Amino acid sequence: MRIAALCRSAMELGLRTGLTLADARARFPDIDVAEDDPTADSTLIDQMLEDCDRWTMLVGRDDPHGLMLDITGCAHLFGGEMLMRRKIIARFNRAGFDLTATIAGTPDAARALARYGRSGIVRDGEEAAVVRPLPVAALEMPEDARLALSRAGLKTVGDLADRPSQPLAARFSEVLTAKLHRVLGQHDIRITPYRAPPACVVERLFPEPVATAETIQLTLRRLVARVAVLLEKRGDGGRMFEASFYRTDGAVRRITVGTGRPTRDGRIVMRLFDEKIDTLADPIDPGFGFDLIRLAVPATEPFENDQPSFDGKVAEEQEVTDLIDRLVARFGADAVLRFVAADTHDPLRAARLIHASGNAAVAIAWPETEPDEPPTRPLRLFDPPEPIDTFAEVPDGPPIRFRWRHVLHDVTRAEGPERIASEWWRKTHVPTRDYFRVEDAAGRRFWVFREGYHGAEGETPRWFLHGLFA
Repeated sequence: MRIAALCRSAMELGLRTGLTLADARARFPDIDVAEDDPTADSTLIDQMLEDCDRWTMLVGRDDPHGLMLDITGCAHLFGGEMLMRRKIIARFNRAGFDLTATIAGTPDAARALARYGRSGIVRDGEEAAVVRPLPVAALEMPEDARLALSRAGLKTVGDLADRPSQPLAARFSEVLTAKLHRVLGQHDIRITPYRAPPACVVERLFPEPVATAETIQLTLRRLVARVAVLLEKRGDGGRMFEASFYRTDGAVRRITVGTGRPTRDGRIVMRLFDEKIDTLADPIDPGFGFDLIRLAVPATEPFENDQPSFDGKVAEEQEVTDLIDRLVARFGADAVLRFVAADTHDPLRAARLIHASGNAAVAIAWPETEPDEPPTRPLRLFDPPEPIDTFAEVPDGPPIRFRWRHVLHDVTRAEGPERIASEWWRKTHVPTRDYFRVEDAAGRRFWVFREGYHGAEGETPRWFLHGLFA
């Protein structure tokens, strides 16, 4: 067993990572040890990452134990880079963390300085001069490459920077030269944020934490009004709204609601939030209070005003959409579904379920029936089809009489057959079926099929009732 991480006191005693636990205890028998838990460490980093979302929307993980924040264009909101850095350090220090924070022009330069150099702020354009004294380990190349560089007398980043790029690339691949240029601040690559930046965002920062439900609801209502104005200026409507509540202890609670169509009506959005908050199994716990509440719109679409129609269908569609949105907010998207047509001739797969608030434009249109003609297939199907006993005039013709659920039905009309075979590209195949639409003496209409054929070797035809017509 070896040491994976150390506190500052252990480092001052001369212990290092990689040292065996037996050697460490031989030197200092009274040291405190705990089992390494990478999963718990990763969860903690994720929680810290969520809290850093208050500073900038562009936050990403810098494994194994770091965070990378892109503060371009937002440092002035916190009094400048120096004051912003102090606030970030002070916040994590209060939570019991000891960290190193460096601001530089490129992510690789900031990472190299934070891990192998000094903490602070590097002025724009001075990255190359500041990182030159760093060891080549700051480039984080494989161990064999680092050892080869050391044996060649190239021990610092400055030593590599003074060498031509082509020989280095030929000996150690272009990965080394690309990394070197990024650490020197000559090339910049953007970080990959853990959450995509929203299309629109507004927030309210409190000088003193708030904890009352009335204040939280009033703040959220005002943020909804502000975001509606921004959406109107953009000519867009929101399809998804996310409210984030930042507690003083670093915990972040997010509540998301969606709409079936683009909207910027504050009353509709607040009603959805109220529905969602009322049904939360884990209510919003302000703890010692929220010091920041943010409302973001991750998904937007062009907004078009509905034109009123004489038949009132537009209003009815809007009412149905609003009802679906409220049901989704209360019960969740997985509990509110609707049927859409599927591109197949197989009746078992002719319809599928999707979220009711999904985009209807991507769904396949239902097949249209001929005017004044009955539907070719029933809306109600049995799963699985129910077996029936039949009597037919000819072996492969429609039945003239059948028994279903102990009731005998005399067939007066029959239409068919509609032959349906299994889709050849699927692994599971079913026998070919001949479907008939039949009507009994009482006017009830049924959809029956025969599976198999008379006279086929090894086959015994079977009849089933698959659906009922209205």
